[in-house]
Amino acid sequence: MFPFQYDIQDLPPNALALQKEVRAFLKEHVSHLRPAERSNSWSRFDAGFSKKLGDQGWIGVTWPKKYGGQERTAFERYVIVEELLVAGAPVGAHWVADRQSGPLLLKYGTEAQRQKYLPGIAGGEIYFCIGMSEPNSGSDLASVQTKAEKTDGGFVVNGTKLWTTQGHNCQVMIGLFRTETNSESRHAGLSQFLVDLDSKGITRRPIVDQTGAEDFSEISFEDVFVPEDCLVGTEGQGWDQVMSELAYERSGPERYLSSIRLLFALMDEIGENPSRDQAITIGRLIAHMNTLRRMSLSVAGKLERGENPSLEAAVVKDLGAVFEQDLPTIAQGLLDIEPDLGSDNAYEQLLAYLTQASVSFSLRGGTREILRGIIARGLGLR
Repeated sequence: MFPFQYDIQDLPPNALALQKEVRAFLKEHVSHLRPAERSNSWSRFDAGFSKKLGDQGWIGVTWPKKYGGQERTAFERYVIVEELLVAGAPVGAHWVADRQSGPLLLKYGTEAQRQKYLPGIAGGEIYFCIGMSEPNSGSDLASVQTKAEKTDGGFVVNGTKLWTTQGHNCQVMIGLFRTETNSESRHAGLSQFLVDLDSKGITRRPIVDQTGAEDFSEISFEDVFVPEDCLVGTEGQGWDQVMSELAYERSGPERYLSSIRLLFALMDEIGENPSRDQAITIGRLIAHMNTLRRMSLSVAGKLERGENPSLEAAVVKDLGAVFEQDLPTIAQGLLDIEPDLGSDNAYEQLLAYLTQASVSFSLRGGTREILRGIIARGLGLR
């Protein structure tokens, strides 16, 4: 039996009704943003906007009400996320906490941890980052060297995390640290912790990327004390927990919508009388995107049914990254317009930003090589 299953999913009536509400909200709160500002929707940190979403009840919408959630369906969450990304809303402040840190705490956290953090996340007031990647490790997550050594009442952490999205702006990190160094398996001896980023011994350094943005950071730990009640889940089971967490990161519409503003701008620039080649190319892009959306909706259906969509999510993420990265090159081939970040022309700005930013799209959430290894194992090829 083929290991990947993508069932056709249509949005139910409650999700379609919510879609109209979200569009009306975004028309009021996002329409003033310039096209270039909308081009990096889920990287832009805007605490005020996240608070407005929290006031609407649109963060943590699937979570239990006792933790600030709305107990809505996975399809309703999908609609909210999709509309935010299509509109280019600045969702970077709450993004990681809503997408994966909150669900991780619901699955593995203690009741005290849930009560402490989840209501604030749902309210758009507490922001999380994830501490996985490290210097000189590439995409080899199992090579984690940052250590958490036991001490009275907790652990002492030493090491460095790199490419931490918005780590310099967030209050809390869920960090993956090595709690045992003598394990036979590299996947063993890893544990996850909740870390207050204002703790003594932590240094946060924003990283300026080639677009000039500061969306990532390097976070160093020097004898940082982490209380024992900040351990997430079971000590030594961090690898399995992280794999579960990454399924949330790889399954959403952000995995094919990161370049959507450029596609809209390209169609506007071409206008109503495209050439034959332009019409064919735009048609193929729309068909490709619609296929990815169908696959992503299928993953949402699996989440709604409580199934594990990790293999399907890996395929969506891999194909979505290819689509997002190809779009700037395709766009430049259709029109003789040079990308220019300093231009007054919105299309030239978007093309310039995404030409530079898109090279990273196949890194976040797992490199192409890692994802294809997961897919190969699912097919029984390795």
